[in-house]
Amino acid sequence: MVIKLIVGLGNPGQEYQRTRHNVGFLLLDELASSEGVDFSLQSRFFGSLAEVMTEQGKVYLLKPNTFMNRSGQSVSSVMKYFKITPKEILIVHDELDFSVGEMKLKFSGGHGGHNGLRDIISALASKDFLRLRLGIDRPVAPSLVADYVLSDFSKSDAKDIEQLFSDFISRLPILYKEGYESLMQEINAKK
Repeated sequence: MVIKLIVGLGNPGQEYQRTRHNVGFLLLDELASSEGVDFSLQSRFFGSLAEVMTEQGKVYLLKPNTFMNRSGQSVSSVMKYFKITPKEILIVHDELDFSVGEMKLKFSGGHGGHNGLRDIISALASKDFLRLRLGIDRPVAPSLVADYVLSDFSKSDAKDIEQLFSDFISRLPILYKEGYESLMQEINAKK
C-alpha cells in the first residue's frame, strides 16, 4: 500500500508548540524542512498542508489546525478532496506507553484513549490506517497525564526526540519504495 497522506497530530498555538502532545507536528516540521517544503494554511482542510514529491508520486503532509480532539475533521476533508483511502494514511502521534526516544509503527487498531485517534476513527469510519507512535513516557500519577502531555520536553528528552525524528526520516524511503510492512519490520525490530 502506498502512503499518500502523512498527518502529524498536535494542538495549534504558540503555547503548545514544543509540548509532548505536539510531537506529531514537530516530526512533520522536521520532515518538511528536510524536503525543503513549506506548510501553507488551507482553511478548506482545517489545517496546514505541504506537498512532497517522491519516486512513487505526491505525498501530502498535514498538520490539523483544529485542536487534537477534532483532528478527524481536517483529515477527512483532505482525504475526500484528494480521494485518499484510510489505508493510504499515516498518522503520527504521541504515545504515553513508550519511553522517550522509542517509536513503533502499527496498522489499524483502537484509539487506546488517544482523543486525536478517537476522532479520526470516528470521522473516517475506519480504524484501518497506519500509525507512527512516538514515545513521550508517562507520568507516575495518572492524575498528572493532562498537564504532563501539555508540558515541554526536558533538554535530554528533546535530544532523544530529535534523534528519533532523524531515524524515522532517514527510513522514509523504505516506506515509499517497499511499503509499510518493510518499514514496520525495520522500526519495530530496533531497540
